[in-house]
Amino acid sequence: MDYGKYKYEEAQRAKESRRKSSNVSIKEMKYRPKIGTGDFDTKTRKIAEFLSEGHKVKVTIMFRGRELQHPELGMKILTHVADEVAGEGKIEAAPKIDGRNMIMVLAPEKKAKVKPPRAETPDPDVATEPETTEPQTTEPETTEPSTTTDSGPTPEPAPPAPPPQATEAPVADTTTALA
Repeated sequence: MDYGKYKYEEAQRAKESRRKSSNVSIKEMKYRPKIGTGDFDTKTRKIAEFLSEGHKVKVTIMFRGRELQHPELGMKILTHVADEVAGEGKIEAAPKIDGRNMIMVLAPEKKAKVKPPRAETPDPDVATEPETTEPQTTEPETTEPSTTTDSGPTPEPAPPAPPPQATEAPVADTTTALA
């Protein structure tokens, strides 16, 4: 066997194995025990997006000061996150306290969604006829007036609704003198 051929085949095998492997990275999202609902929803939506792309997510609750005395608040947030992303991911590492942080790792439920392939654009050089589902029939034109009658008068459209009345709030007198 030729050494050059051997090196070529070896490179091809390595290239093929790299192509088949998936690169899973770990993303991290940090929460606080006193997080607001809007921030919670935004961060949780981002976690669901990471999981749907096939990444693992490390969820961290950061405690400061006396918040560390109430780990149940962090546990409550982590369980709420896990419930919200139940369709996209599952708990890989259960919540545990690590110093001043509480950590949980979520893994994707299934493989990452594969993007659908792009539809091929038709070649402009090739002429195609439009497909028809019904056979086209031609009716002879008649010059005689139609003998069919109307089923009745057409209903009139409803009149437009009047604009809503604007109520003005009384304006407080702001020109009082300061003493």
